[in-house]
Amino acid sequence: MKVMHIHFGKEGGAERFFVNLVNALHDRGIEQRALIRPDRSWRKDIEGSATIYEGIFRRISLSRFLLKWRMNRILHDFKPDVIMTWQLRASRFMPAHAKAFRISRLGDYPEHLGYYTNVETLVCITPDIATKVRELGWKRDVEVIANFTRATPVAAVDRASMQTPADAFVVVGMGRFVKRKGFDGLIRAVKKVEGAYLWLVGDGPERAQLEQLTDGLGMRDRVRFAGWQPNAYGYLAAADVFAINSSHEPLGNVCFEGWGAGKPTISSRAEGPSWVMTDESDALMVDCGDDDGLANAIRRLRDDYALRERLSAGGRETLRTRFSEKAITDAYLDLFSRGIAKR
Repeated sequence: MKVMHIHFGKEGGAERFFVNLVNALHDRGIEQRALIRPDRSWRKDIEGSATIYEGIFRRISLSRFLLKWRMNRILHDFKPDVIMTWQLRASRFMPAHAKAFRISRLGDYPEHLGYYTNVETLVCITPDIATKVRELGWKRDVEVIANFTRATPVAAVDRASMQTPADAFVVVGMGRFVKRKGFDGLIRAVKKVEGAYLWLVGDGPERAQLEQLTDGLGMRDRVRFAGWQPNAYGYLAAADVFAINSSHEPLGNVCFEGWGAGKPTISSRAEGPSWVMTDESDALMVDCGDDDGLANAIRRLRDDYALRERLSAGGRETLRTRFSEKAITDAYLDLFSRGIAKR
């Protein structure tokens, strides 16, 4: 089986899952090629699993015609059984290639369906996204396939390198610095918890505002900005708790990162986490935007080692039973096979 991926994303959870799936499919014997943006930090992570091409798709540019010509050459030479596009921009570039089964993976709620003209099947990462797609009028096939993580416990970064005491209680937040991720609320919540430190691993357009908030609250001595890290698991390994504070989170690999690293997780009751997680079983859940509730959850975990252990074990069990690499990869392979059989 041969799969052609088209992915014009930058850096974030969607890109981490792209890397995970490409490598998992390679391990199952799938021949793959991928068209991605130039200079991606994660390119090296898939070089052993796929032949890589680089290009930039711009809606109004002569370069789009050159890229389309290149894609036609690749399809002619490679003859893929499946073409899989990732997110909006790549889906807009989906070729009308009738010889391949054409699918698009949706990691968020679409505003409209205009990007998916040449797509046969939409893969939605939660049932809620699938419902939204149907409400928008999608009449073709829909599949719900979640994510998995390849996160495993790794060596912890040295806390001294983060100017953090060895005995401090450390909370990690991770992701792209945009408003909906709620890092501002996480900073305010940690301020309410005596002695707690916060490491923010990531970057994005809200970084300056988050740094200003940190200074304004007098939190510079307890908040650390680690920047974007190609492998963030060492930071998770050095932490005590992983926190998700999104006001809107369709699913995201972030829901699985803490569990994969063996850490207890606190999460807001955003869409994806509410589907994935069970309060008091594998996570502590708090209402979106509830800084006091988030602070109370952090205090509970700081003060209750047995609770931390119980939630960590619950998270590992949820990953094993619902979101394992084998189960998710099997679901994609089954979808590919069914689509190819219809050709």
